[in-house]
Amino acid sequence: MRITVFGATGGIGREIVRQALDAGHHVTAVVRDSSRLPAQSEHHGGRLEVVTAARMDDPEALRPAVAGRDAVLSGLGPRSRAQVGIASSLTRAILRAMEAEGARRFLAVSAAPLGPVPEDETLALRLMTPIVSRVLRAHYDDLRVMEAAMRESGTDWTAVRPPRLVDTPLTGRYRTVLDGNPRGGAKIARADVAHAMLALAPDPATVRRAVGVAY
Repeated sequence: MRITVFGATGGIGREIVRQALDAGHHVTAVVRDSSRLPAQSEHHGGRLEVVTAARMDDPEALRPAVAGRDAVLSGLGPRSRAQVGIASSLTRAILRAMEAEGARRFLAVSAAPLGPVPEDETLALRLMTPIVSRVLRAHYDDLRVMEAAMRESGTDWTAVRPPRLVDTPLTGRYRTVLDGNPRGGAKIARADVAHAMLALAPDPATVRRAVGVAY
């Protein structure tokens, strides 16, 4: 596939780029600072294009990066409380750029608390989820705005909703639930979220759906 990755220097974005290149895909990584993709340029075999975008919120500036792509994957999210709000604002710009270019497939990282609690959820998660949702309320509210923009767009979107993210090695073994969350799913590695997004990209069953992903 020809894939564009936004948030390519973040924890999930870097993994999407690495795994996509390893799988033989052609990747366009959209970044603000190209120096933050150190290892990728050494083994890409001409299949990696790095696009530096000074204005990530300008749809016109993003159009060349999404034109003609089979899928656009976003790992955008705040690195600090001060950055809360970027997921929705930058995603809106990406969606407008895609609509202008006729690009269809879009996947973005959201969060498990936006999905329904499984009826048979474990007691620990029933107690913890409301607490975490209150503590990170601004972040989750921004993701709700982001998902609303995706639903209102003309793209074939998928919202990927992981629980707590950890930095552990790729396993390729995790559970997914359409429009829900896996029971007892408390965490997942960023590498496995990236793996799931690449696996979901060509799957028509996930178009215009949310997918919960967890161990």
